[in-house]
Amino acid sequence: MTDHKHLKRLVRERSTRTGESYTTARRRVVAARTAARPPQHQPSDLVRRLLLAAGTGLSEPMVCGLGGGIGFMAAVFDYRGMPPILTVVAQHHPAPWAPTVLARLGVPFTESRSTAPAAALKALRLSLAGGRPVYCTVTASRLPWRTVTVPVDADPHGILVMDEHPDGFAVHDDGPRRLPVDAFMEAWSAHRKGRHHRLVVTDGTPTVPLSTAIRAALAETTAHLTGPVLGNAFDANFGFAGMTRLASQLRDTRTKAGFVRRFAEPSAFAFVLRRLHECLEEQHTAPGATRPLYAEFLDEAAALTGHPHLTEAASAFRSSAAVWSAMATTARQSSTADPTTVFTTLADLLDHARTIEEAAIPLLQPPA
Repeated sequence: MTDHKHLKRLVRERSTRTGESYTTARRRVVAARTAARPPQHQPSDLVRRLLLAAGTGLSEPMVCGLGGGIGFMAAVFDYRGMPPILTVVAQHHPAPWAPTVLARLGVPFTESRSTAPAAALKALRLSLAGGRPVYCTVTASRLPWRTVTVPVDADPHGILVMDEHPDGFAVHDDGPRRLPVDAFMEAWSAHRKGRHHRLVVTDGTPTVPLSTAIRAALAETTAHLTGPVLGNAFDANFGFAGMTRLASQLRDTRTKAGFVRRFAEPSAFAFVLRRLHECLEEQHTAPGATRPLYAEFLDEAAALTGHPHLTEAASAFRSSAAVWSAMATTARQSSTADPTTVFTTLADLLDHARTIEEAAIPLLQPPA
């Protein structure tokens, strides 16, 4: 509450000083505050920087929410020479983050791909020469500063290419980095489905009112948590249905699909627990399964849309965030415990998080 009062005072002071409306002043104060702290969500931080370079300042929580914010997808994949790999995506999925946010704001941008490395490199350098950072999709496992548990080249990862220097490209990922041209090209070429993908903002001025973009994002987040996402059988892995299914698999001690049998080997058991912790706190997410950052977005959105129930929703998602983090902590600390007990505990926590979030869904939709 004290922090809330302090924020209101800063907003009023800015509004008086600049002549901006309270809503505009609040958005800019919040954007400045969140920009000063370490990033929480890598995709949202990159898009925030892309927009800022084009002249539009938004906070990281706002960008996160506009991208869809939270979601859920869980599936187990099999790769040769590795134990079964659990993947949980706790952020909104599967729409690509940068195009989704920019399109929702009505910010013009171009997307391109090239099969020939030389043509792609030439186009990238042309954009940089025009003073525009370029959002590029690469393979994370090919970046020397990233430790990746599952080195799959098909897994896309966005970075910003900011400039070129004699020793290579200046890029931004989890911070500013330098990457030799050859090393960059290896990572850029490895993601075969989207080889040499690049995105450039051509005009940073949004053409969609922010309140309208917020409402659209809230509607999509709600729809994808409660209903179909892809329109096919894989939807059983998404949203609340996916949470219910995963809880059932965690409790299943009889079938091959149950986690007790599927991860019976001690090494596989330790691996799946480590992977669950990563997915809820580090990869394809922000800490706390992205829920704390989404709660910040909802607080901002409440002020911008005039919909006070969003602050109630923010409180609910902060509560569920604590449960998701408890799941991650349980997974990290339980590799030597009894598997049936561990998986049952995780299932109970998952059910608890789902119950909180199901109750919060009606609060997410502002009145028409």
